[in-house]
Amino acid sequence: MEKKQSSSHDGTGTASAPCTADDDAGGAPAVLVDVVLPCLNELSALPHVLAALPPGYRAIVVDNGCTDGSGKLAASLGAAVVHEPRRGFGAAAHAGLVAATAEFVAFCDCDGSLDPAQLAPMLELVRAGRADLVLGARRPARGAWPVHARLANIVLSRRLRRLTGIPVTDLGPLRLARRTALLGLDLTDRRSGYPLEMFLKAHRDGWRVAEVPVAYAPRLGKSKVTGTMRGTLTALKDMRAQLAAASRWAPATGAGRPTAGGPPAEARGATP
Repeated sequence: MEKKQSSSHDGTGTASAPCTADDDAGGAPAVLVDVVLPCLNELSALPHVLAALPPGYRAIVVDNGCTDGSGKLAASLGAAVVHEPRRGFGAAAHAGLVAATAEFVAFCDCDGSLDPAQLAPMLELVRAGRADLVLGARRPARGAWPVHARLANIVLSRRLRRLTGIPVTDLGPLRLARRTALLGLDLTDRRSGYPLEMFLKAHRDGWRVAEVPVAYAPRLGKSKVTGTMRGTLTALKDMRAQLAAASRWAPATGAGRPTAGGPPAEARGATP
């Protein structure tokens, strides 16, 4: 993989030296998508994940307290590295979002279970104005998804369909939207409720949410959340808090929907 400038982060939410790309003839393509990769000890998966990024996609690896040298390895492989000392998926994901500078921001697990190349069709939906937020609906290989986590996801998806009317089947970690729009959602969860808060606030603001199927492979290394019963229960607690908050919101009006990106979709929430 071609190396790109790296950056560091001081823990305050902004990168001290944002990485840039050169779009001159013969140089690297201009950065179109910043891919936020929350990272907690993913040394074995990092080379594979970073090498899979398509041209024009820049990795922002958020070191969430790694003790195995993942941050240093990511920097040596050309990624921008953000240091977020507050533990929690939401803390890491939001630090990456704040540090991003590209027009579009994607989120992807850093454990090798998801191929970042699958972001390309998701990007096209947003660029073409057919969706404002695109989620990757996981199609798991054998052994990729613990049974307890998969069942919890089914129950959650059913509840979200009833609550929002959006035919969502998976609140997966692979997702993409415009950076300025994401910042405008004012996301506050800093633990496992962050992805759900993003989905619910997008619905509240009238965003068009779409799903595309994505392959989901067994992760490299041990999961910190869905791989353990304790992690799953913590995630469910955080999500219950988000659902309770959403029940008090006013119905979506579309007033906060992103306006850039082309003609409106024929139907909000439809899976392409």
